[in-house]
Amino acid sequence: MTDAPSYGFDTLQIHAGARPDPATGARQTPIYQTTSYVFRDADHAAALFNLQEVGYIYSRLTNPTVAVLQERLATLEGGVGAVCCSSGHAAQILALFPLMAPGCNVVASTRLYGGTVTQFSQTIKRFGWSATFVDTDDLDAVRDAIDENTRAVFCESIANPGGYVTDIRTLADVADAAGVPLIVDNTTATPYLCNPIAQGAALVVHSTTKYLTGNGTVTGGAVIDSGNFDWSASDKFPSLSAPEPAYHGLKFHETFGSLAFTFHGIAIGLRDLGMTMNPQAAHYTLMGIETLSLRMQRHCDNAIKVASWLEQDDRVDYVTYAGLPSSPYYERALACYPKGTSGLFTFAVKGGYEACIKLVDALDIFSHVANLGDTRSLIIHSASTTHRQLTPEQQEAAGAGPNVVRISIGIEDPDDLIADLDQALTKACG
Repeated sequence: MTDAPSYGFDTLQIHAGARPDPATGARQTPIYQTTSYVFRDADHAAALFNLQEVGYIYSRLTNPTVAVLQERLATLEGGVGAVCCSSGHAAQILALFPLMAPGCNVVASTRLYGGTVTQFSQTIKRFGWSATFVDTDDLDAVRDAIDENTRAVFCESIANPGGYVTDIRTLADVADAAGVPLIVDNTTATPYLCNPIAQGAALVVHSTTKYLTGNGTVTGGAVIDSGNFDWSASDKFPSLSAPEPAYHGLKFHETFGSLAFTFHGIAIGLRDLGMTMNPQAAHYTLMGIETLSLRMQRHCDNAIKVASWLEQDDRVDYVTYAGLPSSPYYERALACYPKGTSGLFTFAVKGGYEACIKLVDALDIFSHVANLGDTRSLIIHSASTTHRQLTPEQQEAAGAGPNVVRISIGIEDPDDLIADLDQALTKACG
């Protein structure tokens, strides 16, 4: 496509990055199921390995099918480049990898997916990294948590599981003042509902497994580079600003400018960590993105109808959906997420833990799975599953208390979803 920024979202989600196959004229992006690529000659091979020429070497690094997805995601998010990988968790490590070093820390929101909390509070310690968790609505607390060893601030645009919405602009201002990038997980919102880069984020991460693919078939992740952060403004990010020994002293930021992070993510991140997205997964995700705006709008429309019904039900203590006027985040949602606040939220069941378990077991249409963002409606009791490894205090902070279930509203008939919840609540609450 040419002049891509002039096209609307609905056009870009279908066409960005895709061109007819030059060999066959195939209209749909082919699945390039190959491990390696033939070099034109020895000089061509050397230029590719020296990062003097862009091209395909080996599918751990680059693949034509994956490249289309990377370009499409970068376009939809308003970034300069993207790196796709094997899962959302892989994307988080890939995003932090060029920034961190032993002794460094990331300041992270307390309202994160339970697996992310575990990854940040436990697993990254093995790299000598650490995380400080704060309520990102408390900007003073964020400022106080940032110290000389902080290398990033991390949040979710719409938090999993509670559906809380983040004021990205104000958080980005705090990160900018401290000279560190804001990384925003935009999985729940998708670029249809939220553009973190336009609101000041330096990097965006996704679990493409969820709404972007939308059909529950493949796992994947992505890191989108805004191209706006000055990696050479301080000595905090030597992986991007200082000479790289593996490439004979090449300086990524000096050499590649706004694309420094993207090139590092491929040339070093994927090269050495090996968290590659396979081409078939990229193909499924590309097909899913073609209908992203249609699905997301239906997710939002269904969610507000189901959430409104649940809020009026005597068997329910509260509902966390930010699209409800009763939500403390309602005004923020209108301002920052005018198209809607996705299809993910929680509600508390009277009767506590046992009632939640009975509810999950009694549902017919809702599937009990550890996933979200599917066309199908999904439910899970986070305290006994996805957030099980967290302390009770961490569970409450994340919005995953023992009396709470998380639901991901699909694109089915909303009246059918309400009827299913009604009969299950009757069985669960007596």
